Amino acid sequence: MEGEPFAAKGTPQAVQELASKDLAEYFHRQEKLGRGGNPPLLVARQQELLPAGYYHLVFSVPHALVPLMWQNKRVLFQLLFEASAATLLEVAADPKHLGAEIGFLSVLHTWGQTLQPHPHVHCVVPGGGLAPEHRRWIRAPHHFFLPVKVLSKVFRGKFVAGLRRAFRQNKLLFFGACRTLAHEKAFSSFLRTLFRQDWVVYAKKPFGGPEHVLHYLARYTHRVAISNHRLVEVTDTHVAFRWKDYAHHSKRRIMTLSHEKFLRRFLQHVLPKGFPRIRYFGLLAHRRRGALLLLCRTLLAVEPLPVPATPAATPIPWLCPCCQGPMRVIERLTAQQLRETVQHLDSS
Repeated sequence: MEGEPFAAKGTPQAVQELASKDLAEYFHRQEKLGRGGNPPLLVARQQELLPAGYYHLVFSVPHALVPLMWQNKRVLFQLLFEASAATLLEVAADPKHLGAEIGFLSVLHTWGQTLQPHPHVHCVVPGGGLAPEHRRWIRAPHHFFLPVKVLSKVFRGKFVAGLRRAFRQNKLLFFGACRTLAHEKAFSSFLRTLFRQDWVVYAKKPFGGPEHVLHYLARYTHRVAISNHRLVEVTDTHVAFRWKDYAHHSKRRIMTLSHEKFLRRFLQHVLPKGFPRIRYFGLLAHRRRGALLLLCRTLLAVEPLPVPATPAATPIPWLCPCCQGPMRVIERLTAQQLRETVQHLDSS
């Protein structure tokens, strides 16, 4: 988005030097974190998984809200978490739908394929929940969790109500093109336009089971706006990267940006200091999960998973065939890159 609130500081020459020297190394470090995950974190997450089908839902907001959200990241990202979580808990508890108390984790992503602002929350939800009396486990129907049209309408109502409340409590800031919204009549008119729009809540393909959820958590919960394998070229003048054009059947394209524009797009996805990007709700809320997870396992007739003594007990996935030392991933190649490498070796 042109005119994002973030502006790269320093002279163009300084920005180019930063990019040419540090950009590839930075993404290399982030890729190792995003691909390899955090072993102690994954051990802890494994203890929370239940032997049930898991569903993956995504909550996003209309594009018209993006400028205001980027001027009020902490307040409105918090609202995005709260509105999406309250929607899931309320609709799931309704006897017309599931009629159960559920638990789930939510992960905030703020970017789209081209690094433009696209705030949305991924929710990973077990396919069922506790009955109101906490004496039985209610399973969701096969390959169906909750109606997305109902979720969308409830989510819209809760988010707009939260916006109105934040405005009345003077928690919102208005700059630039959003300055006119500081007036109550203009803000109310803006909220009415939001009610006339469709708010997108969609269900992605269900996870196959707990092991697939763990794989997802290892790969995606700590990833940054762009991963290393999407970078095609970093030169003294520009950065080129791959992206999927979802408007044209996910066709793969390459985008080239100057250092300044690339860094500007990337750095606008830095969250406010101390703002947690992963949160837990319902049965998985930190102060409730201890007792309720044990109850869920009992109702599902599952033995609690043994807790490893230390994170060091986690097996090392790859060992060197020569020295038997631990191996770590330094880069992942796409199929196209592998073919190009083989062709290069064959021709030399």
